[in-house]
Amino acid sequence: MTAAGMHLAQVNIGRLVAPLDSEQLHGFTSRLDEINALADGWPGFVWRLQGDGDSATDLRPFKDDTILVNMSVWGDVEALRDYVYRSDHLQLLRERRQYFQHMREAFTALWWVPAGHRPTTTEAWERLMHLRRHGPTTHAFTFGQTFGPVTPG
Repeated sequence: MTAAGMHLAQVNIGRLVAPLDSEQLHGFTSRLDEINALADGWPGFVWRLQGDGDSATDLRPFKDDTILVNMSVWGDVEALRDYVYRSDHLQLLRERRQYFQHMREAFTALWWVPAGHRPTTTEAWERLMHLRRHGPTTHAFTFGQTFGPVTPG
């Protein structure tokens, strides 16, 4: 589902089970460059949050310093879904409990943005908190319950 002039933003967070430079997280950290390059070249990819390096692992925008943040913008839900579930990214997703603590609350949120907009981590946190409080809505939703773009007007 897509609309002219709109893109899909996503945020997902994870609370680390160990320090980022630990041997326990090596399976995750050793694949970051590969997985990020895969995203960058994936059909429908628009933008992703980056810190000082090629990933966002050095960024800690939230109160809890053990939380990593991943944000990106895509052409539509299908492009992001294909990347997440039909690429080598899926293997890391399957292994996530080795690297990240189980979170009972929503840790991924999707929402529509005007083409060209780059969401901030503050905006992403607000969308995630909205999803946690209200469930999926046009303001913030999940792969399980998506909504089409709502254009202002």
